[in-house]
Amino acid sequence: MFRGTVLRAFAAIVLLVGVGKAAPLERDIVPTVTLDKGTFVGLNEGTVYKYLGIPFAQPPVGDLRFNLPVANSPYNGTHSAIALGAACPQQAVSLPIGTGLVADAVAFIVNSIFQIVTGSEEDCLTINVVVPSTATSTSKLPVVAWIFGGGFELGSPGMYDGGVIVERSIELGEPIIYVSMNYRVSAFGFLASQEVKDAGVGNLGLQDQRLALKWIQKYISAFGGDPDKVTIWGESAGAISVAMHMLTNGGDTEGLFRGAFMESGSPIPVGDITHGQAVYDAIVDETGCTGASDTLQCLRELPYTTLKAAVDKSPNIFSFQSLNLAYLPRVDGNFLTDDPQKLVQSGSVADIPFVNGDCDDEGTLFTLVLLNITTEQEVRDYVVQNYVPEISDSDLDTLLTLYPADPTQGSPFDTGILNALTPQFKRLAAMQGDLVFQAPRRFFLQQRSAKQKIWSFLSKRLKALPALGALHASDILDIYGTGEMRDYLVHFVNNLDPNGDTGTTFNWPQYTNDSPQLLTFLDDLTTPLQITQDNYRVDGMQLLTQLSLAEPL
Repeated sequence: MFRGTVLRAFAAIVLLVGVGKAAPLERDIVPTVTLDKGTFVGLNEGTVYKYLGIPFAQPPVGDLRFNLPVANSPYNGTHSAIALGAACPQQAVSLPIGTGLVADAVAFIVNSIFQIVTGSEEDCLTINVVVPSTATSTSKLPVVAWIFGGGFELGSPGMYDGGVIVERSIELGEPIIYVSMNYRVSAFGFLASQEVKDAGVGNLGLQDQRLALKWIQKYISAFGGDPDKVTIWGESAGAISVAMHMLTNGGDTEGLFRGAFMESGSPIPVGDITHGQAVYDAIVDETGCTGASDTLQCLRELPYTTLKAAVDKSPNIFSFQSLNLAYLPRVDGNFLTDDPQKLVQSGSVADIPFVNGDCDDEGTLFTLVLLNITTEQEVRDYVVQNYVPEISDSDLDTLLTLYPADPTQGSPFDTGILNALTPQFKRLAAMQGDLVFQAPRRFFLQQRSAKQKIWSFLSKRLKALPALGALHASDILDIYGTGEMRDYLVHFVNNLDPNGDTGTTFNWPQYTNDSPQLLTFLDDLTTPLQITQDNYRVDGMQLLTQLSLAEPL
């Protein structure tokens, strides 16, 4: 039963995001677009045209490996743009949870979703554009720029079909252009150490995204887009990335975007880039670069297979350290000048409308690897060793009181005594989900309340999924599938208001501290949407935020 339910649910996700989609039907018109002096030949899929795999940067190989991205040279000649570019190098995933139903579930998730890519290689910095077939160079359509998720370790634009977004926008009479970009992940995009900091080459994945946004400014008009009407949108690591773009540069967007849409990701608590030193040193040692006078340059000069094999030995998102990620954005003194949450406190935030929401059970997926933690003492040890080494005994006591072992209070929430895979599973899932997702979202919204227009949501769909509930990434079903969220996105991209101006959708009120209202997505077919209050687990999230500000990862 458990296996069948999980596999069916995630098979649905795979189908909805367009993986393995049939080849487009033949059409008479061959779409083309001119960029600089180059001509790109795209795909005709009837109501939409797709231009895929366009390089937006020089290949990040050789001396450009572990270096800032360099913009593409002016285009010349004729190029085929009918196939997605290769994914960037993916982090290998190991599953330290043995065998059985839970292991099968995680393996399916990883192998069928996170690892569905178009092949991976270092030369991967490409961008994709999907437009209504009626668009012309004078259409000036709003643009949504999608940043994929995957824990900053996995993923590619090939996991998602932007055509369904554009097609729906046409049906709504609010046509938009969809852009998706590749960016470097794992060590290739988020290597962290003193050496990286000294060289000024931290957060390369975010730098890749920023360069892609500049590419949009330069070229999107040729596709019929309006460079003044760009919304950045992401889920998970993609949503965290969106938040980082809102915080960098003192909050100055440089005119790159005018709105932001974040699913399961906010300004998370991260510390200095030197916090990644141990992982860097392990890669240097594994590759034989230890004795080099410049270890970073040594890593640049390694054969790709040698470097990739060493990177694959570092912890991944499904390792025992779970959401204490080896690779993620960190304070590098350049892209991020401080802990993101402190940047929020100081007002270094883009003054733009934004949407920011979560799934109800964000932590369950990442807690499946902790099934060997079954006692109170083991929970205490894990929290201290993995997340807050300097926590006081009294704060730890309070934290574990606020997140008790009582399964009726754990995640999946609102499922009573069910789903208690171990005596501590639901407790750890609640803590991890709040620490990395729910508490940072609430902190961000509370800090920005009354300063700009903001909306928030909570997805409680798939609540009946055994062990996982309304798990992380389940809201993708509502936006790349057939759910209401897609309409709200289209309205937001057009109007900077998810309600749009048509009055045809369930009204989504703005979020304020006085009235912290959430648009809540439910499985109930008769009442699929309702407004709830963001007032759950207040004391627990406040303590987690307090601990995070004092001791970011």
